[in-house]
Amino acid sequence: MNSNIIDPQFEKIQSTRLTIEIILADGRVYTGQRGATLEQLLQLLPEWDNPPIMGAVVNGELRELTYAIELDSRISLITMGDDDGSRIYRRSITFLMEAAFEELFPDAHMTLDHSVSSGGYYCQVFSNNEFTIKEIKQLKKRMNELVEENIQFTRQTVPLDDAIAYFQTKGLADKVQLLKYRQKEYLVLYSLGDHQDYHHGYMVPSTGYLKWFDLDLVGDGFVLRFPRRNSPKTIGPMSSYPKLLSTFRQYGNWLHRLGIESVGALNDAIQAGNIREIILVSEALHELQIIDIAQHIAEKSDESRIILISGPSSSGKTTFSKRLTVQLIANGF
Repeated sequence: MNSNIIDPQFEKIQSTRLTIEIILADGRVYTGQRGATLEQLLQLLPEWDNPPIMGAVVNGELRELTYAIELDSRISLITMGDDDGSRIYRRSITFLMEAAFEELFPDAHMTLDHSVSSGGYYCQVFSNNEFTIKEIKQLKKRMNELVEENIQFTRQTVPLDDAIAYFQTKGLADKVQLLKYRQKEYLVLYSLGDHQDYHHGYMVPSTGYLKWFDLDLVGDGFVLRFPRRNSPKTIGPMSSYPKLLSTFRQYGNWLHRLGIESVGALNDAIQAGNIREIILVSEALHELQIIDIAQHIAEKSDESRIILISGPSSSGKTTFSKRLTVQLIANGF
């Protein structure tokens, strides 16, 4: 018998009870009030904060902590040490940072550019005024204040057209472009104060959960730092990555040249039948880089005896080596 199938008669009997039972993965059974949220039921557990619980799998489905339990349920805890829990925390701390940034710097624009290996996101700031350590301190202070206030995130489901209209008024053209291709007729939006956004997944119930973060000024923006899965309550040391930052900036310039600075813009290009041209230009830009690398190696031919190429599985190392070989031969090797 499939344990995920609930007998309608059994469900009807349960609906008349005032209490429910939750069965944890280790076999422990707890009784609580019917309709209580996961947060209310789980915060009494001894392991509630070690590492912090971010959500739970309820009868095989991932749920956020505001989910109400109406029937007896099997529950597996999701903490900051799990992939899903880590994503919930990152999503929520990013939302908090965006809300504080929007409140403090209404005339500036900020985008999440790329992830950072030590645990964080590089955020680029576009403003008429220089973004300095002073602004970083203001932003961090405001974020800590919001954490102390423990403000609830509110969740609402809105018609897709209303969501698109809202993002248009906020000047978020990339979100408007992306949502044009959404298949569902609704969108789940979260709010914190006057800030409202869509972050592709579940959030924590309130700002009080978001105690672990830091901000570091880098380049034309800053890095929002948060814990990694293997150390949920610790912000690791900030690593310097000037070469990688330069590469990301170059990649951003490429996307600007190609006119595809967002997924929505890429969808528009595909819809317009321009994808072949984009691929050809991308290949040309890539070839220019390989030529530059080959020339750099040729200039140091007296010093270089071996060329090492690293990268994850199936990332194109063999293809790259063959293309580099062609350019090295052209340079006299």
